Amino acid sequence: MVANIPVRLNLPKASDILPILKTVGDEAIWFKLRNDFAYLNLLQGFDELLCLPLLHNIDIYWYQVESVRKVLKQFHGRVLLADEVGLGKTIEAGMVLKEYLLRSMVERVLILTPASLVGQWVEEMFSKFDIEFASSYDSLVRTNPQAFWSQNKVIASIATARQAKHLEILTQQSYDLVIIDEAHHLKNRNTSNWKLVDALRKRFLLLLSATPVQNNLIELYNLLTLLKPGIFKTEKEFRTNYMLANKPRVPANREKMRDLMLDVMIRNTRSMVDLKLPPRQAITIKLTASAEESACYQELSNLVQQAHKNGINRMAIRHLLSSAGSSPSAATTSISRFINNTKDLAKAWQSLHKRYEALSQGIKESALFDLLKKNPDEKKMIFVHHKETLEHLEKLLQSKGMLFSKFEGTMTGPEKDKAIERFSNEIPLLLCTESGGEGRNLQFCNTLINYDLPWNPMAIEQRIGRIHRIGQTRQVFIFNLVVLNTIEEYILRILDEKINMFELVVGEIGSILGQMDEDQDFAEIVFNTWVETTEQQRQVNFDLLAKQILEAKVQYEKVKSFDTELFGDDFEVG
Repeated sequence: MVANIPVRLNLPKASDILPILKTVGDEAIWFKLRNDFAYLNLLQGFDELLCLPLLHNIDIYWYQVESVRKVLKQFHGRVLLADEVGLGKTIEAGMVLKEYLLRSMVERVLILTPASLVGQWVEEMFSKFDIEFASSYDSLVRTNPQAFWSQNKVIASIATARQAKHLEILTQQSYDLVIIDEAHHLKNRNTSNWKLVDALRKRFLLLLSATPVQNNLIELYNLLTLLKPGIFKTEKEFRTNYMLANKPRVPANREKMRDLMLDVMIRNTRSMVDLKLPPRQAITIKLTASAEESACYQELSNLVQQAHKNGINRMAIRHLLSSAGSSPSAATTSISRFINNTKDLAKAWQSLHKRYEALSQGIKESALFDLLKKNPDEKKMIFVHHKETLEHLEKLLQSKGMLFSKFEGTMTGPEKDKAIERFSNEIPLLLCTESGGEGRNLQFCNTLINYDLPWNPMAIEQRIGRIHRIGQTRQVFIFNLVVLNTIEEYILRILDEKINMFELVVGEIGSILGQMDEDQDFAEIVFNTWVETTEQQRQVNFDLLAKQILEAKVQYEKVKSFDTELFGDDFEVG
């Protein structure tokens, strides 16, 4: 019998040996030596991560690097990443993917997420890791599913993937790496979610969830069986060996279960990372629009309802309401574009366009400048969702002679760097879109103004995360500008007044919404509630939505406590 003796090759560093290899005269020999050396170097394992110098706009922390090393070296690419909320599981997964790509160990990659997170994953993989993915937002998924799923790198909603017409194609594919976000949606082996992931042909598998066990220990059995089939043998044996009768949440043999789970799970905690952030305070400023601005919004709302009944492009009319909640200038441009792109519209649209065009400014502008007058030397970030509003505010600030820096998605990398540098060293204001300052050190600023609000709570949360993060030493202030009797006011009533979103840890709102129907998008629910009800019914329906989210928050708190008690600090990398 031959023993398996681990061997470590003590090779010199690449930076030391490659200049020597270059002195070899023959190019073919040099090429072969270089490749052979690279191969031998890889055999040493993953002590040095190749991906670190190639990442963009990311604050990388020691525990993330150690987690990635552990995933690659110890878990061989099959692991449950269960870090507590706000510690960067997405970043860790992206680093694992990038490392495998750089080492030519993966080619075909599938990422499955809740529908509301598809766009965020696509953007983060591209902007932070230079990895371009096709997504289930692409029309190809509907027109030619076979071609769509045959692409090498795909991000899709799990709700799309499990549909019968897609499932059959997917299970014929072979993937080098599969990543599942919000993996607690796989907790039940009888669901189509679990069956889909189980049926996928996959070499490496990353499951991501801050709250992997929601109700009982069988959910843990189901998740870990996907990663390491047979780890707990059969469900019957798991129940016998690890569960107490009539106590489905209490392990019977904690030490033995812990030893098995150490081979498939990483869970870093905020206390281990010593993540203590200063408090933050949110102030919502509710504004009463002028009679004309209010009348225009009401007319737009009525016309959108009618367009919705007539089956006119859903995304287009949703954008109209969102732009009107931002500024009259954004509404004017959006209505003009809508008129030009839509046939057989009522004349009332042209009339409304002229009325919005005649509004020189909305109520928010004066409120903004009142805010800016207070502590004028204090650094402030002004977040804007709509491009037309950004351009309008840019002109207003210039006309008033106020110094500001602008940061938006279409700028080049050097332009963005210069904008942040000016904001840091020279001027008090940064006017920015959703991508504003992502990954950059902005903790020198502690005041954020939400001039308008995206309907996706996670996008609001991402704004907060720009300044309320590791390195912030002062209390953070968030000002929300909202006009009464708009969709945005209803959204803030739920998020601010009902569940105190602005006091939550960055990342928790997604976990709370995840306790609701995973296939429902919050922005879509809000839009439906607005356009499919009368004004009298609207308040009742929004109150029902608020109740559902409050119940989801309570459930999330219970799950969080359960997981903290179950896992403790046994699975940290520190």
